[in-house]
Amino acid sequence: MTDAPTPTADVHPVLAAVTERIIERSRPERTIYLDRIRQAADRGPARGKLACANLAHGFAASGPADKKALRAFVKPNIAIVSSYNDMLSAHQPFEHFPRQLKAAVMEAGGIAQFAGGVPAMCDGITQGRDGMQLSLFSRDVIAMATAIGLSHDMFDGALMLGVCDKIVPGMLIGALGFGHLPTIFVPAGPMTSGLPNNEKSRVRQLYAEGKADREQLLDAEAASYHGVGTCTFFGTANSNQLLMEVMGLHLPGSSFVNPGTPLREALTWEAGKRVTGLTSLGDDYTPVGEVVDEKAVVNGCVALLATGGSTNHTMHLVAIARAAGITLTWDDLSELSAVVPLLARIYPNGSADVNHFHAAGGLGYVVSSMLDAGLLHEDVKTVVGAGLRRYTEEPKLSGEGVEWQPGTRISLDTSVLRGPEDPFDVNGGLKMLTGNLGSCVMKTSAVHPDHRVVTAPARVFDDQLDFLAAFEAGTLTGDFVAVLRYQGPRANGMPELHKLTPVLGVLQDQGRKVALVTDGRMSGASGKVPAAIHLTPEAAADGPLARVRDGDVLTVDAVTGSVNVHVGDEELAARPATGRALSADEWVGTGRELFAGLRAAVGPATQGASVFHPQPV
Repeated sequence: MTDAPTPTADVHPVLAAVTERIIERSRPERTIYLDRIRQAADRGPARGKLACANLAHGFAASGPADKKALRAFVKPNIAIVSSYNDMLSAHQPFEHFPRQLKAAVMEAGGIAQFAGGVPAMCDGITQGRDGMQLSLFSRDVIAMATAIGLSHDMFDGALMLGVCDKIVPGMLIGALGFGHLPTIFVPAGPMTSGLPNNEKSRVRQLYAEGKADREQLLDAEAASYHGVGTCTFFGTANSNQLLMEVMGLHLPGSSFVNPGTPLREALTWEAGKRVTGLTSLGDDYTPVGEVVDEKAVVNGCVALLATGGSTNHTMHLVAIARAAGITLTWDDLSELSAVVPLLARIYPNGSADVNHFHAAGGLGYVVSSMLDAGLLHEDVKTVVGAGLRRYTEEPKLSGEGVEWQPGTRISLDTSVLRGPEDPFDVNGGLKMLTGNLGSCVMKTSAVHPDHRVVTAPARVFDDQLDFLAAFEAGTLTGDFVAVLRYQGPRANGMPELHKLTPVLGVLQDQGRKVALVTDGRMSGASGKVPAAIHLTPEAAADGPLARVRDGDVLTVDAVTGSVNVHVGDEELAARPATGRALSADEWVGTGRELFAGLRAAVGPATQGASVFHPQPV
């Protein structure tokens, strides 16, 4: 295994400097991590060290041929871990993937076993509900479930079947705990385009204004979310797919191929064949712990910024990096954002969906143009070999299955996708803000430049339902900064707060200057109103947000990257905290009480909001 990589000589100087800083900062923990997976990577299947009774349990349910192969230790055994369920559109296509993958692995000379399932919840269903308070914690539960699936020492490689918000980050964190195993992520693809996203947004806002009824709203939502596959807007789910591809964990060009198509089926088959050749029993051993190195993490950050992806990944990328012994900080993301241009306009940052993005040239064009501009590291390991340039190619059906051909070198729709020479914005789609309230994140790609600086009095709420009630009562008058606190990981699990988006949009459209400051989340669907989110330290950890009062003047400035309350430091520090997080007897129902231990152990958003690597706030 290699030691820490050296920055590529011909990349942008800021990219090189940030990468070098991450390498140096991470060296002690990364060295320990690599040593650990090196020790776990003894040649030959780990099941060869199992006692006879253990091994017999491991193949008891297998057919005669597989039993013989597993006893002889001559064929690689691939674990399949899946987030399949048939309620959620993004995961329903996975129902038939294991059978197909087993056949593909067998054709390639291996064996595959379904190692385990992981839970998959939908933030779209739980918006504004108590179940949303489990969402962020589900990532770490999924990581643990993945580890349980891989824990039997029976496997030489792994296939991860996951798509949506917390599922893919959780599966990758779990897989990195078994970093000696080659691992390929297998996507299911986005649903076909339905009701245009700008029309869906229009109906939502009409409903918030009382100008559309529930049936009209439900008709619009059902026409938008209408079939199998991932939701087509550029939220966390599709950001996940983009990251897995740019970090070299997908097959090239596989992220945004629709479910149920011949190409989707052929790519799934190819993933099973490919992972079989990456095990230590072959000549192309590629453990996932080597693929996810410092350069791969930086590439993921750059791709996220360049496309205006989900703000959730300011936490997930930090947590993923930590699982590989790499320390990524929000300062790194902020420095990269200053030099990475915004290349894509995908809803909510524009009217197009991910299918339009893919048709315009998609991720292959982004990788190609960013490599040419020196804004991505080319010299990385991937599941298809050395070099990120392989991810500029696009898959095509051939008589033998899939073949990769050169992708487009120009955008096929410049209203959706552009190159670094003519970007939509000179800076990335995310902005890190700091000030006397702490550190936070804003998704600026959807916010018009005229709305990126707001100075106004605070309206303080401790519950999103209280904010919505104030809107219904007509008491949200004038310009204001909505302060929604006690929404962080320790307070109530950091739920997404998208029910606020239509209301704030209505007020902004009325000509008001409005903004949101919260220690909660808005994620990839953050809209046109400036929302300073993930504020750390959170109110429940005695952050300054707990001492903000109604009428205090706040400035949210996404141009300079600052968020401040205009109160003297001594006065602010002397104020008593007001409001409160949910008490133990309130944090019950919908299974929330079962997560009390995670809520007590979780670290701050700046450290990935993880229970695995909690840090002092």
